[in-house]
Amino acid sequence: MTPFIQALFHNSFLQMALLASFFASISSGIIGSYVVVRRIASIAGCISHTVLGGMGVSLWLQRVWHIEWMHPMLGAFVAAIMSAILLGWIQLKFREREDALIATIWSTGMAIGVIFLSLTPGSTSELMNFLFGNILWISKYDLLSLAALDCLILILVCIYYQPFLALCFDEEQAKLQKIPVRSLYFLLLCLIALSIVLLIQIIGTVLVLALLTIPATIASQLSQRLQPMMLLACLLSGFFSFIGLELAYDFNWPPGSTIALTAAIAYLFVLLAKRKFFLQKRATHRP
Repeated sequence: MTPFIQALFHNSFLQMALLASFFASISSGIIGSYVVVRRIASIAGCISHTVLGGMGVSLWLQRVWHIEWMHPMLGAFVAAIMSAILLGWIQLKFREREDALIATIWSTGMAIGVIFLSLTPGSTSELMNFLFGNILWISKYDLLSLAALDCLILILVCIYYQPFLALCFDEEQAKLQKIPVRSLYFLLLCLIALSIVLLIQIIGTVLVLALLTIPATIASQLSQRLQPMMLLACLLSGFFSFIGLELAYDFNWPPGSTIALTAAIAYLFVLLAKRKFFLQKRATHRP
């Protein structure tokens, strides 16, 4: 047994961290598959960084104005939903200037967050936690929140699976079938926002895109159907989280960064293996 496995039996912090990472793997695998198939990683990245603005404002209100119920995760949720709706509207109305507008919202959200955090006394540690995550300080309340949001995401995905499938793979055909494409697209962006709020507690705003997209991207290389892709992405996300936590424990590294690095290295190996397979196949068929 490795030291990490042994520590799991008596270290409650590691147990909570592992449970939180597995809960987050469900949402990251399912919603990440939609992000990869729909090719909206830049929008997901924008939402994840805009969230810092909501967290900074809520922490400032809590510390400076003593509004105790203004929890940073509440600010993250509000900012994520607002930015998702704004980005959806921008993509539908201003397609020719989409990249510049996304970059503007991205940088504005980060700037607002940094400014309000700088105005908040004693917020240095919170800033690092928001940016890079702090999975070892997950509480029972956080776990319940993760589980509740996972259930909400699963229910909505089950209800709207077929319309989402049409939206992601053939939007024009979906319009011909009288599917409310715009409403579904806004709903999908809101689900992405919820998933990002989940993952921020695990891996932070800077690295959240890694866990949201890398497992799903690897899964897309191994399956062409959406349901197996989602399942495989969930399993890969959980596996990367487990390996990342073990490496972080063994080498005393930051857990969130280690999980993201583990996923990135695995993706690199998949790309190299795919290239090697392609070259071997081409050499076999060469006359």
